[in-house]
Amino acid sequence: MRRFTQGFYGYAVALFVCLAGAGLFLLVAPQGGQEHIPRRDYSITVANFGHSVPYGVWAPRQDPPGWVPNSNRIAKGESGAQVLYLGYATAKREHAMFAQSNEQPAAGFASRLANSDKAVGTQQVGGVAWEQRYREDKNQRSLVRVLPEVTLVITGTADWPELAELAALLQQRPKG
Repeated sequence: MRRFTQGFYGYAVALFVCLAGAGLFLLVAPQGGQEHIPRRDYSITVANFGHSVPYGVWAPRQDPPGWVPNSNRIAKGESGAQVLYLGYATAKREHAMFAQSNEQPAAGFASRLANSDKAVGTQQVGGVAWEQRYREDKNQRSLVRVLPEVTLVITGTADWPELAELAALLQQRPKG
């Protein structure tokens, strides 16, 4: 027995046993070949947000085809105003986030979320003009719409057509 536990021969046997065990583990362990993005339902979050703000909440009437809603939360903005965040993995597997708040000043809220205060153009979505902002070093595009009661921001690494796709699905829900 001593021959198997000492010297080069013992080392070789131990190494073989470890490699065989690792190979067996890899053979029987499930292989995660499919993409898995956790889906998060945001309907309760949107309803709760609607009960806590004095205006009609904006939300997508449905998710864009192939998009996965993967995060949602309500947080306090810089001025204490409520902010609703809805995050998505887009059909092209980029990131997009929709946020809204009545935080004042509205320009400060929009600039903070877009990481830029400079407009690079406008984009028409469903007959409505959205301001485009772009931050090159973060590859971040943003669509901003400032309304009398609320500011809407759609931002992320998604391209302009994908951001516009989400903007086109937004609708205001009645207060309450």
